[in-house]
Amino acid sequence: MSANAQSNGGAGGLDRFRVRLDEIDDALAFLLGERFQICREVAYYKSEHEISMMQPGRVEQVRARYLERGAEVDLPAEFSADLFELVIAATCKMEDELMDAIAAEAGPQAEAKAGDEAEAGAGAEAGATEQ
Repeated sequence: MSANAQSNGGAGGLDRFRVRLDEIDDALAFLLGERFQICREVAYYKSEHEISMMQPGRVEQVRARYLERGAEVDLPAEFSADLFELVIAATCKMEDELMDAIAAEAGPQAEAKAGDEAEAGAGAEAGATEQ
């Protein structure tokens, strides 16, 4: 068979496989985008509730689940571990940077609020001593 016939899908054709692979790639991109969006929401939640970005116990739970699920669908263990490291590193980096940006944005606002509260408290104390 010629190289041209092979590349054009000879022997039954590769198009049906390629179409399915493209669909899976689209689904993977969509799911990763959804995962990143949830991690953005988590970053806002952690910032609002003063929760540390890194949650080592959770990272280990997710890692174990990645490895287990990968084994269940016959993925090489090294691939599952590498995929986990890539996804977690990227989402943790994004979450950390977002939380830093939220803190930097809130910094001047938080300082102004604290100053207002201190003035109000000082005014109340002065009023109490005058009475």
